[in-house]
Amino acid sequence: MERKLATVLFADLVESTRLVAGSDPEIVRRRVTRFFQQVARCIESHGGTVEKFAGDAVMAAFGIPRAHEDDAERAVRAALAIQESIDELGVEARIGVEAGEVVADDSDSTFATGEAVNIAARLQQMAKPGQILVGPGAYRLTIGRIVTEDVGPLELKGRDTPLWAWRVVCATDGAPRPQVQAPLVGRDAELDLLENTYSRSIRDRRAHLFTIYGDPGVGKSRLAREFTSTLEGTTVLAGRCLPYGEGITYWPLAEMVKSAAGIDDDDDNEEALEKLRATCEVEAVADLLGLASGILAAVEGERSREELAWAGRAWAQSLAEVQPLVLVFEDIHWAEEPLLELVEHLAAWVRDAPLLLICLARPELLDVRPDWGGGRLRATAIELEALPPAESEQLADELLSAHHLPDDVRELVLEKAEGNPLFVEETIRMLVEEDGRPAGLIPDTLQALIAARIDRLEPPQKTLLQRASVMGRIFWPSAVERLAPELEGLDRLLDELLFREFVLEEPRSTISGERAFRFKHVLIREVAYSTLAKSARAELHEAFAHWLADRAGEELLEIRAYHLEQACSIHLELDGSVPPELAQDAAEALEAAGRRALSRESFQTARRVLLQAVELAPTLERRYFAARAAWRLADYPAVAVEMEDVRAGAAEAHDRQLHGRALTALAEVALNQSADAIRARELADEALEKLADSDHALAQFEALVTRAHVSGWLGESEEDLRYMEQALVVATVAGRKDLETLAAQGLAMAYLSRLELDRAEDLVRRALALSEESGSIRARAAALSTDGSLHLLREEVEEAEGSYSESRRLFDELGVAQQAAHARMMLARVAERRGDDMTAERLYREAMRILRPMGDRAFLCEVERRLAQLLVRTGRVEEAERLALSALETVGPEDATSLITTTMALGVVRAAQGRDEEAEQLMRQAVAAAASFKLFAIEPLWTFTQFLKERGREEEAAPYEARWAELSPTMAKRAARIA
Repeated sequence: MERKLATVLFADLVESTRLVAGSDPEIVRRRVTRFFQQVARCIESHGGTVEKFAGDAVMAAFGIPRAHEDDAERAVRAALAIQESIDELGVEARIGVEAGEVVADDSDSTFATGEAVNIAARLQQMAKPGQILVGPGAYRLTIGRIVTEDVGPLELKGRDTPLWAWRVVCATDGAPRPQVQAPLVGRDAELDLLENTYSRSIRDRRAHLFTIYGDPGVGKSRLAREFTSTLEGTTVLAGRCLPYGEGITYWPLAEMVKSAAGIDDDDDNEEALEKLRATCEVEAVADLLGLASGILAAVEGERSREELAWAGRAWAQSLAEVQPLVLVFEDIHWAEEPLLELVEHLAAWVRDAPLLLICLARPELLDVRPDWGGGRLRATAIELEALPPAESEQLADELLSAHHLPDDVRELVLEKAEGNPLFVEETIRMLVEEDGRPAGLIPDTLQALIAARIDRLEPPQKTLLQRASVMGRIFWPSAVERLAPELEGLDRLLDELLFREFVLEEPRSTISGERAFRFKHVLIREVAYSTLAKSARAELHEAFAHWLADRAGEELLEIRAYHLEQACSIHLELDGSVPPELAQDAAEALEAAGRRALSRESFQTARRVLLQAVELAPTLERRYFAARAAWRLADYPAVAVEMEDVRAGAAEAHDRQLHGRALTALAEVALNQSADAIRARELADEALEKLADSDHALAQFEALVTRAHVSGWLGESEEDLRYMEQALVVATVAGRKDLETLAAQGLAMAYLSRLELDRAEDLVRRALALSEESGSIRARAAALSTDGSLHLLREEVEEAEGSYSESRRLFDELGVAQQAAHARMMLARVAERRGDDMTAERLYREAMRILRPMGDRAFLCEVERRLAQLLVRTGRVEEAERLALSALETVGPEDATSLITTTMALGVVRAAQGRDEEAEQLMRQAVAAAASFKLFAIEPLWTFTQFLKERGREEEAAPYEARWAELSPTMAKRAARIA
C-alpha cells in the first residue's frame, strides 16, 4: 500500500429514470453508453483514470497510480470538459471533486480509500444538475487556476461538521497569481545576464536562445516576468507547455499566436481566421499556424513538421522585424518533440531580426534532450539555485510584513523553505489560511509538486527514497540495504538520484566507515515519507533502530530511541496496542536517552522522552526520572503528583535512596507551590535521614541544599549557612564541579543576606570559575544571577545588568521558567535604578505571566509587590492596591523575608491612598520584622524614613535613616550626592 495526495471525481447522470421511461431501450442504451464514453474520454485526456462505473455514476482518480503536480486542476478541467461534451447528448450530470490523502495499492491499480473519496461522492450528490462542486482540498490546490463561487458550508451525510464547498464557474488561462506574491530577491546577476543577451540580440539582429533551468519553485517564471516587465518597445509573448490533454503539441505557440492576433477563446472559426490572416503577410502562413494552434477546424489535411516550422519562423520573423520580439516558453520540459524542434529551428533560422527565445525548464529536459542548446553560437543556459540564507530571510521578511502572523512563524518558514521562493510563498500562504497557527503539515501545493517529481522516478529509485526517508534527512546506504534488501545495484540507483538532485552526498559521516547522503530539500524527505503506508513505517522504523544498534551501539542512542518510539506510536494508532517486546526495547532506549538528556541539562527533551518510556513500560525508577525532569523544569504541579507516587512506591519497595530523593523533591514542592516551610522542613529532614547511609553524592547534595533553602525561608541564617557548607563538602569530595558551583553560589547568597560582601564576592568568583570548568549551563546561570545581586548591592548597575541578562538567557535556554522569571524581576530592578520605569514594568509583567500559571509562591509575591510599588510611583494606585493585596495572599506564612517586603508594599499603597495611619502601622510592622535581618532591613528602613520625612517628622526619621545608612553605605552616599 501507498499513501498519496490524489484528487477524486464523481460524475452522475441526472434523472436517468426519466430518461428510460417511455423511451426505446436501444436508444436509451446508446445515449447512456455515449455518456460514459464521453466522460471516460474527458477523464483520460486530462491524465485521470476511470476507477469504476456504478449504475449511472462514474468514479475517477487523478494522481493514482502516478501523481502529477496539477492533478486537482486536471480533475476540475476534466469535469468542465464533461459538462461541455454531454450537452450535445441532451443529458446533464452532477459532479463532485475533492483532493486529499488516500491509501492506494502500490501497483497500477487506481483503487483508493480515504476521506477525499467520500467527500467527492457526497458533493456529487449535493450538486445541482449541470453543476460542479469542489471541496476544500481541491479548492486550495486550484486557486488561481479555476474560477469558483462560494456556496458556503454543506451538511454532508456521514460528517459531524459542515464542509465548505465551492461551485466551479470556469478555468483560467495563464499562470496563477497566488494571494501571497513574492518580490524578486537575490537574482541580480541572472537579470544582468538576461539583459545583456537581450541587448546583443538587438545589436546583432539575430535570434538568441536562453534556457533557465531550475527545480520547481526556485523562481524561473518569476525571473522571466521581472525581466520582461522592464522591456519597452518590445513584443513579449508567452506560452506554457501542458503535460496533458488533446492537441497540446503546439500549445505554447497557439497561446502566442492568439495573443499576437487578438484572438479570444469565444471567437468562432471564421472570426479567428480573419484575425490571424490580418497579422500574417502570407495566407499560407496563417493557415498553417491555425492548424498548429488547433483553433481553425476549417483548415483540413495534415502538414509536415517542416511546413509548420517554416510558418512559425515566418511569423516570428515578421513580428521581430517590426520591433524586438521575446518569446517565453514555460515548462518546456513537458514539450513534445515537434515543439522542441520548432524552438531550435527559430533559434537557428530567424535572421536579421532581434528575437530572444526564453525557455524555462526543469533539469528533466536534459533527460530527453541532453544536447539541448548545445553547439549553438547564440545559446545560453543558466541554473537557478535556492536563495542563500540572508536572501531567503529577506524574502520571508518582506512577505510576512504584509500579514499579521505571530513572530515565531518566521523560523518555521525558513526551516521549511530552505531558500526556495515558491516554498516560502506557499508555506506563508498556508499559515495565512490557518490564521498563523504553525502547522507541521506540508502545504498541499508543495506536496503535489514534489510527489509528482518522485512518482516520475523508476520504481527502484522511488523505493530507495521512501526507505531512506524513514531514517530522516541523513541516511546511509548500508541501512537502505537493511530496509530494502530487494533493491539491486544500490550504488547505481544512488548515482541516479544524485544526478537528478534528489539527494546529495555528505562530506563526512557520523558513522565511521559509512558513506552518508542527505535529501537535497527537507520537503523531499517529508513527501517521500508521507507516501509510505503507516504499517510499513512501523516496520521500517523498528528495522532501522536495530541497524543503528548493530552499527553504532550507544553512540546514536537518542536516534535509536526515537525510531523505536515512532514504531510504537504507529502500532498504537493502528492496532490499539504495542507488541510487548517492542514496547520493552523502546522503553529501555527512551529511558537511557532521557537520563542522558538530564545529565546534559536538556530538561525539556528529558521530560518528553522519559514520559514516553513510562507510558510504554512503567518502572519505579523510570517514574522517578520522569518526575525529576519536571522538577528540574520547576513544574511543581506535576512534581507534586508524580513524586508522591514515587515516594509511596519506594516506601513499599523499601528503596531508601529513591524514597529520600522523592522526599527532597516534595520538600521543594512544599516550599515553592504550597509556601509551607514547616512541612518542607519535615520532608527535607526525613530525606536526610533516609539518605544518611547513602553513597549517592547527588542525592545527599540535593537534600542538603533543599534543607538550606528551608532555613532561608524561615529566616534561620546560621542554619542556612551550615547546611549549605555541608553541601559544598559533599560536592567537593565527589569531584562534582557543577554541584560545587551551586553550593558556592548558595553560600554567596547567604553571605549577601548578611551583607558580608567581601566573603560573598570570593564565593561568587569561585562559583563563576567552577561553572566554566564544569560546563554546566544551570550552574553558570545560577552563579551569574548571584553575581548580578552582588553588583546591584554595590550600585554597579551596568555590571549587574550584564550578569542578569546572561543568566536570563541561559535559564530561557534551559526552559527553567521559575528562574527565568526571577531573572526578569532582577532586570526590572536594574531598570528602576536607571530610572526606566517603562522597561521595569514590562519585565515585571513578563515575570508575572510566567509565574502565575505555575502556581508559584516563591517569587510571585515579590514580583507583585515590586510592581505595586512602581505603579504607586507612576500614579496608578488602584491597580497597585490589587497587586499588593494579591502579594500578601500569595506569600507563605513562614516566608520571613517576603512577609516583610509585602507588608511594606501595602503600606506604600495605603500612604498613596492617604490612609496614613494604616500605612504607618504596616511600615512599622515591616521594620520591626526586619530587625534581625540586614539585607532585608534596608528597603523597609528607607521606605519608612521617606514616609516620615515627607510628613515633616525628620526627628522621628533620624534613627531609622541612620540604621539604613549603616547597613547600606553605598546607597547612602549615592542618596547624599543626589541631594
